[in-house]
Amino acid sequence: MLVGGDENGSKRPSGAPPFVVDLGVRTDPEAAALRSAARAYNGGDRRRAGRILAGRASLQARVGSALASWPAGTLAGLGELAQANPGSGAVLFHLGLARYWEEDTEGALEAWRATRTRAPDSTYAIRATDLLFRRFPPGQPTFIPSFRAHRSVTRLGPAGQLAALARNARRPDVRAKLLYGLALQRLERPISARRQYTAAARLAPRNPEALAADAVGRFDKAHPERAFSRLGPLTRRFPKAATIRFHLGVLLLWLGQLEEARRQLRVAAGSTKSPLAREAKRLLDRLEDVRKPNR
Repeated sequence: MLVGGDENGSKRPSGAPPFVVDLGVRTDPEAAALRSAARAYNGGDRRRAGRILAGRASLQARVGSALASWPAGTLAGLGELAQANPGSGAVLFHLGLARYWEEDTEGALEAWRATRTRAPDSTYAIRATDLLFRRFPPGQPTFIPSFRAHRSVTRLGPAGQLAALARNARRPDVRAKLLYGLALQRLERPISARRQYTAAARLAPRNPEALAADAVGRFDKAHPERAFSRLGPLTRRFPKAATIRFHLGVLLLWLGQLEEARRQLRVAAGSTKSPLAREAKRLLDRLEDVRKPNR
């Protein structure tokens, strides 16, 4: 759903545009300051956010500083940043928000489209996509593996886990590439995740799990057929593979095709040998809860 206003953008939203930071697993002082400023800003204390960000030179900090003065000089400041940094997702996404808040819907859409094309491997591209394609749920569908990372990885902190997964994925190891791809998806790095899934599929072209991941990684709200054109034929090639049915069901949910999604999930739920059967049953239970009338 588009932030504030109605679907046609004819009503200016109230308050100030949100401030979104994209920091991954960073824990450095700059990242800590940005997180603190975002909490203050989005909690309504723009003055405090401005104080935290004052003098900081990173693009995300400069974006936050421009927003903190809302509305005085914000649009002009973000416009200058966009001219100097035409490939910055942080700048373009927030420029789109500021334009939308100023009732420039076409200008907002232009900035969000530019975010998708110039900074596709970022949180900002995903958020821009959410605003451009509002009929879909927010975010991106995620590949769910039937296995977990080794405890030697999971016992580490977030940064350590990511480093270990990246190191493991350099080997010709299908599972390692799938796990690293999943981590990248969760960090909202869709292009990097897709590369790992594609590499896994090339390494094991007869592995249904790798092929399912490759298909899911190609999902794009502008072109959902890129994922479905791969997953659909896989149901015939691997009729008993729970991962294929499960992920096809998940993607159908994203399209709002509930009955066909239920059918695919029921097939996955019947695959008692697969850990994904439980995930399929959970999704089916949630769908049944949604169907029940309120009492």
